[in-house]
Order: sequence, then C-alpha cells, then structure tokens
Amino acid sequence: MVITSKGIIKLSVISSAILLAACSGTAPQVQSSPFSAAELEQRNKELVEREKAVAKREAENQQAPDGSELLPPNAKPGECYARVWVEPTYQNYTETLLVKDASEQVYITPASYKKVTEQVLVQPASYKMVAVPAQYETVTEQKLVKEASTQWLIDLQKGSAPASKDLLNAASEHGIDLAAAQPGMCFHEHFLPAKFEQVNEPVLIQEEYEVVTTQPAEFRWVEKTVLVKEASTRIEEIPAQYSTVTEQVVDVPAHTIWKKGTGPIQKIDAATGEIMCLVEVPDTFKTVTKRVLSSPAATRTVEIPAVYETVRVQELVSEAKEMRKTVPAKYKDVPVTKKVSDVAFVWHEVHNHEHPKATRTGNKICLTEQPAQYKTIKRTLVATPATTQKVEIPAKYETVTVTKLASAASESRTEIPAEYETVSLSKIDQDGYMEWRSILCETNMTRTTIMDIQRALAAKGYNPGKIDGVVGRETMNAVNDFQRDNQLPTDKYINIKTVKALNVSI
Repeated sequence: MVITSKGIIKLSVISSAILLAACSGTAPQVQSSPFSAAELEQRNKELVEREKAVAKREAENQQAPDGSELLPPNAKPGECYARVWVEPTYQNYTETLLVKDASEQVYITPASYKKVTEQVLVQPASYKMVAVPAQYETVTEQKLVKEASTQWLIDLQKGSAPASKDLLNAASEHGIDLAAAQPGMCFHEHFLPAKFEQVNEPVLIQEEYEVVTTQPAEFRWVEKTVLVKEASTRIEEIPAQYSTVTEQVVDVPAHTIWKKGTGPIQKIDAATGEIMCLVEVPDTFKTVTKRVLSSPAATRTVEIPAVYETVRVQELVSEAKEMRKTVPAKYKDVPVTKKVSDVAFVWHEVHNHEHPKATRTGNKICLTEQPAQYKTIKRTLVATPATTQKVEIPAKYETVTVTKLASAASESRTEIPAEYETVSLSKIDQDGYMEWRSILCETNMTRTTIMDIQRALAAKGYNPGKIDGVVGRETMNAVNDFQRDNQLPTDKYINIKTVKALNVSI
C-alpha cells in the first residue's frame, strides 16, 4: 500500500484528535489515555518512517529521464524559477593554418619616351594688389584730468587745515546735516552750561520699631467618639465555576506546493523554459467542543466594622499667642541743591545768533569746493582708411622641349609560395545544459519592485526607458547589458542574482 504525504497529515490529525478527546471531559480532572506510553512511542516511530519513505519517493519522482530535476531544488515559499539554457564553455588550443595563399611577383619594364618642342603656358594671367596708404587729420579736445570735489576745512581762509573726523562727527551728532550743506557754508559750536535747582529731601530722624503684647490660650468641654474595638474581617469560600467552549484546532497543517508560474514579468516574446513557483498553503481548522474552568474556587473577605463609645473631653479653642504693633519711622525735610542738566553742546550756521558769542567753543567747520581741471590734447584721426588696388598681370608662354611616350611599359611574373601560421583556436570544454534559475514573475512581483529595478539601472548608467513598472524591450536591453558587464547570468528573464546585484529589495 502506498502512503502519500496527505495520508500522513490525516494520521497526524487523527492522533491529535485522540489526544484532545482524552483531555476533554465533564470534570476538571485529567483522564488517562486509552494507549500506553510504549504504544504511543511505537506509533510515532511508524509515522516518522512513513514520512521518510514518502519524501524519498517524491525526490525520485522529481528526477527527469535525463537526470535533471523536474522541480527547482532547495526552493523557498514565494520564489519562482525558470528552466534556462546555459551556454557551453570552450577550451583553447593551437593549430597551423594557411594565412597567405601562393601568389606571383610581378616585374615591370618601364616605358620609353621621346622629346618634342611645343608652346607651353609657363605663367597664367593673374593680378597683384597694390597698397594705398591711409590719410590722417589732427583734432584737439579738452580732457578732464581732475574732477571737481568738496572738502571740509576749519575755515574758509586759504591754507586752512582740514576738519578732523571727530569734529565732523560732533557737528553731525549735534544737529548739522552735513550731506545737505552747500559749498561756502560754515558752522560753529556753542556750549550750554549746566542747570541746578533747590529741592526738599526727607531725612530719617527716628527708625521704625515694634511694640509686643501676649494673649493666653482658651479651652472648651466637648463630647468625642472613641474607638473601643477595632474593625476586623472573616474569610468565606466561593466554589469553582465551569463553562462549555468551542475551539479551532488544526485539521491540515500549513504546507507548500509547486504551481505553474503565471508567466515572466517581461512582455517581449515567449521565452523558452518552464516557470515554477513554490506557494504556501495555509492551515485548515476544525471546531472541537470542551468543558473548561471559567473561574476557579476562591475565597472572599467579609469586613466586620469597628465599635466606638462617646466620652466628654476638654478641647483647645485658641492657642496662646503674641501680638506685635509697628511704630512707623519719622522723617524731616531738608533743602538740597541738585543738578537738573549737564553741560551740553550745540552746532549751528555761523550767521545764526541764537546763542551769545561767549558760549562759542572755537570749533568751526566750512565746506569748500575744488573746481574740475582740464587739459587740451591733440589726437590724430583716420580721415581715409588704407585700401588696395588690383593690377592685372598678362599670361606668359615659352617654347619648351616636352618628353612624350615612345613605348608602353610591360610586366613579367614570378611564383611566390603560400605562407602558414600557428593560431589559437577554441573547442567545447563543457556542453550546454538546462538549469533552474530563480527569476521574477507575476506570481512573486509587484509593479513597485519593477520601478525600483528601473531606477537602479538608470542610477548605474543603463537606460531602462520610461520608469513605469512595465518590463519592455528597453528595460530588458538595460538588464542584459548590466548582466554582461557584471558577469551575471544573462537570459530572457530578470533573475534574482541580478536583482540582488542592483541592491533592490524583493
């Protein structure tokens, strides 16, 4: 009798069901199994042996008549494979080959000539160019050698010193708009004396102090509740509670199966080879009913309240305390002279008589103007530019002796033997063969991953065409170029080695 992997799964499920039935019952106690420990161990050994036999038979069935595997080896769930042709490899060797055929050497007998006289053109008609010099004229013009400028001096008199930067800053800070000043204007500085006033200022003649008095404590009689027996507890028993529940148990465990791939992701042509994908089949479940403990046996604590009695006691109404009264400090007004404003400086135009001459500080600035300077220069200009004239030169002829052909050249031939050379050739070292190669197909691929592959190709300098998540001819050309440049397997598919080399996550 042949036992398949499905039969082994069913036996495992039956064993699990027996163990679950042994664990269930109407009471919370554990029931004994109908099988002894030795029988259970023997059954487990039989199941293991049957699983090994089924695995060996499946491995034998996966071998093709030519010895190649019908299904990809060591596959993982979610992977797709295609059978591709691996080109044969070659071995180099040397062989003597004909590199130059036998030929002939040709000897030429030169032609003979004779001399005759005839009119020959020795110089064709031409022309020469004669230069006509340019004509010039002299003009005069005024050239600016120094631009007009202004300068701040300490006075308008000739030879006055320039005003310092500090002096100009002082005038600007005290009301003078230097940028708006016109040449010939002068400004000088006045000082304004400090101002004082007399005010009354309070002076402390007696400091602040405190007067301290005391007040005794006060009491009253009141009734108060006193604890005569403390609160306590007692423990009561609560029995256990049970309920009936249903539970999902595994009927057939999750496993993997081989399915035909829905096709390679590229749409260029019908690529040769088979595409197989290892697909995960999820668990299947069945419902089992059993009685379970919903709440275990427990205890609860019952509170016993405390006992109190009422007694008469004396209670404090207000504690003894001290009282403090502050006596404020005393002051007296004394006349004091205080400065209201410091000495100030002000600038204004010299014709402004708002302030007296006595307050002048002597600082003064004047804006002067230096006129522009020009120089007369002479400049030579071209009146008529230089040109050329064309002068004709006639042709010249001479009577000369000319050599002409008397007899034509002839040839003779000599045999030249063939030449040979030792060259390197190649022969097949290993025949081509079919192999399973992990690839991308519609079963294990998304449009986003294809776009990531196209972006990675473009980043490495290979043009995949439009970044659209569709593998067309341009994308496959870029993939094959990248494979050849990086010694990767090259075929009509996008194989997993190429995806990993592009650092694209799958």
